[in-house]
Amino acid sequence: MTPYEEELSKLQTSLNRSASAELTKLKSAIAGASQFSLIAVGSGGSFTVASLLCSLHEAYTGRVSRSITPLELICNPTLAATSPIFIISAEGKNPDILEALKRAREHSSRAVHVITNRHSSPLMELAATLNDVTSHVFELSDKDGYLATNSLILDASLVARAFSELDRQKPASLDLQNIYYSGQPLDKFLYTAKEFVTRTANKRGLIIVFSPKLRPIAEDLESKFSESALLFSQLADFRSFAHGRHLWLTERTRDCALLVLTEPSTEALWLDMKPQIPDAVPIFTIPMPGSTPNDLIAGLVAGMHLVSRIANEAKRNIAKPNVSPLGRQLYYAELSSLIPPPQETGIRGEQSKYEVLGAHWPSPRNSGKIRRALEEIEQEFSTRDFRAIVFDYDGTLCSSNKVDLPPGSEILQHLNRITKAGMIVGIASGRGDSVRDHLRDTVDKGLWPMFRLALYNGGWIGALSDEIQRVTELSEFLIHAKRIVLNLRSQGVPISRIRANAPHQLSIRFENGVSADNMWFVIADALKQAGLESGTVLKSKHSVDILSRGVSKSHIVAHIVQTHRMDPYEVVTMGDLGAWPGNDSSLLQHRFSLSVDLPSRRIDRGWKLAPRYKRDLDATLWYLDRLKLNNDQTFRFDFLENDVERR
Repeated sequence: MTPYEEELSKLQTSLNRSASAELTKLKSAIAGASQFSLIAVGSGGSFTVASLLCSLHEAYTGRVSRSITPLELICNPTLAATSPIFIISAEGKNPDILEALKRAREHSSRAVHVITNRHSSPLMELAATLNDVTSHVFELSDKDGYLATNSLILDASLVARAFSELDRQKPASLDLQNIYYSGQPLDKFLYTAKEFVTRTANKRGLIIVFSPKLRPIAEDLESKFSESALLFSQLADFRSFAHGRHLWLTERTRDCALLVLTEPSTEALWLDMKPQIPDAVPIFTIPMPGSTPNDLIAGLVAGMHLVSRIANEAKRNIAKPNVSPLGRQLYYAELSSLIPPPQETGIRGEQSKYEVLGAHWPSPRNSGKIRRALEEIEQEFSTRDFRAIVFDYDGTLCSSNKVDLPPGSEILQHLNRITKAGMIVGIASGRGDSVRDHLRDTVDKGLWPMFRLALYNGGWIGALSDEIQRVTELSEFLIHAKRIVLNLRSQGVPISRIRANAPHQLSIRFENGVSADNMWFVIADALKQAGLESGTVLKSKHSVDILSRGVSKSHIVAHIVQTHRMDPYEVVTMGDLGAWPGNDSSLLQHRFSLSVDLPSRRIDRGWKLAPRYKRDLDATLWYLDRLKLNNDQTFRFDFLENDVERR
């Protein structure tokens, strides 16, 4: 038995491990991306898993997704700006994948997920230092050889199982003894490939013609044949093959063989093509019964075994080839220095303001009025002294994707720095006790007097040391609103939780993956149809809140001004959703306000002055790095000095 065959003999163990793995977190990540196109990143065998993830995402959601190499993300990290990113690496030490993860976070991807098979690796060490990175570790003790086998099957079958279970389908257990290809078990099916294997092993190239639904299988075959230098391979779906690539069969007949991957939707097309293939070209067909998650895994298994048969015929050890110094030098290239990150283009802050006003590319963006307003607000921030700063919580001080965690260490260091110097910090949130408890657990008690809280979207305002007075009765307005929301849920609206925070608000959470942006319209429209005011319906990135009349985050500014006897213009506010119906819209109506994501639609306030590619926590940290303390318990922002990012 060759080393590669030894690896293949363990595939059933890997499939069994996949079947018993805990997938709650991975399913949550996939469901959370269901309303978006996603980007999956990988190299070698991990690229196959990335391709499988994107293929299944497209099949189940209809949203076009893309599997890419790490270099594609490194060269164009703006790919990470609006799409959830899944970064896949079995061992987590590939230098390309490390740089890709770093650039994805530097350019503030909405969500970054890492799928790996090692709890301890350079990738996991890097992920631990970055904001908003969720790791999914499925340990695999046995290391693959040169080509990915068991790590690939483990990760691919985990992804396949996740999609099946999210679709409420109980996936059939994958027992290699019970998988059939054209009605035959794997060994007998591969025996029918004996002539193809013998003839192909002496060829120079292989054309893999495939159904688009089976792309991950085709890409894995190409990867294994090419990376082992076993055969020069090219991929073509059935119609791409018809547009010129067929010349290889007539003009380079001696050089190539044809491997065909088909399933029911393309079977008739292949049967129409097959008689026209020259007899001198070896042909083998892998006919899959469909393109379900299990079908794709079964196809990957068959492909690995076919590669093994051809390698044995060619007398090649593809599990442990001789890797030259050239290969090692190429592999360990210092990408961070060889490929500089893209530079910010245009005037920082302008683009986000144009976009919130509806002037998306390619609309003209040369308004002198916008430019003058930007220059004026930057100048004012850089020359005015402030005594207090008010933050939104989720999406500004902590990740909106991890609502049960306190602010991270970098944020806490800045909050300590500001309050120790005598300035007031206000925190406004749609949440309640959890915010207060997180801060009490992480902030030194001696600094508690410097903190002011506005919880339940400003329904309750007090000091960090204060206890929240409990009220159990909802207002008549919220009672009526709750009845409407419950009725929506009974009709099938994907509402997961309705939480009443009497007497201030109703907070409505949705099933994982459901967009709060879209659901705001559903809730607001239902209230309007019932004759209720919809102007009090606000949204965050994870919920929709219906507020009692008079409840507003902005009230914390007046509270700080009155309590600490300061001028309103000595207070800065900061939040992530500054345009109505965002739940920071009132907070960013303050004259001196900053957005970390979506700015206000007013041009004299609520600007996102951080670079375009920084948002949420990354933008907050960018602002706080430029917050300069004075010696008189005031601070100012240094946005202009040494500003290489502005143009």
